Amino acid sequence: MTIRMYDLAGANPAVRFSPYCWRARMALAHKGLDVETIAWRFSDKEAIAFSGQGLVPVLRDGDTIVNDSWAIAEYLDKTYPDRPVLLDGEQGRALANFARHYAQNVLSGILFKAIMMDLFNAIDPGDRAYFRESREKRVGSTLEQFQIAPDAARAQLNTALSPLRAVLKEQPFINGRHAAFADYCVFGAFMWARNVSSVSLIAEDDPTHAWRERMLDLFDGLARKSPRATA
Repeated sequence: MTIRMYDLAGANPAVRFSPYCWRARMALAHKGLDVETIAWRFSDKEAIAFSGQGLVPVLRDGDTIVNDSWAIAEYLDKTYPDRPVLLDGEQGRALANFARHYAQNVLSGILFKAIMMDLFNAIDPGDRAYFRESREKRVGSTLEQFQIAPDAARAQLNTALSPLRAVLKEQPFINGRHAAFADYCVFGAFMWARNVSSVSLIAEDDPTHAWRERMLDLFDGLARKSPRATA
């Protein structure tokens, strides 16, 4: 039976930008599993009501329903143990857990401020009123006031990338010689920015840039081939 994943889409249904959905999408590719991705928008709460909550990604594998990218990674390792591992042992799990919190609590905040209006323009018009109201309540200002200039975003990101840069000077992936879920957690944040904005935030001589290029090329260029709202 085909695995299905509900995946946040923009005004163009082919544009997929959720960092959490990208974590899950890369995890599925890591396992070598085929998946049918179903375009989902903020206003489509009823479409995923069967999952008991209102957020994506939602994975449906036969009769099994899993939501949340971390839970999906755990499920995939448990259900498909004969395929490449995402969370390899206690140490691999701890590394991935650090990476997901680093991405959520450090990188995503800076990227959010850098791409706010591009993100707003990329989402479906039917979602924009909800998005504006919910995000302005969250950040305590208008979207326009919250966004920062590219130079300021680059400066903040340059500092935030310091630990990641140090690691990537010594090894090709966060996980070591090969990418795993720790990489996908961080990469998801960069795919969020890449697929909705044309703003350049990382210098080409930064080890993080080279790592991102390697990530884009994984799985026959799965991420690189994904449509961008600004293309």
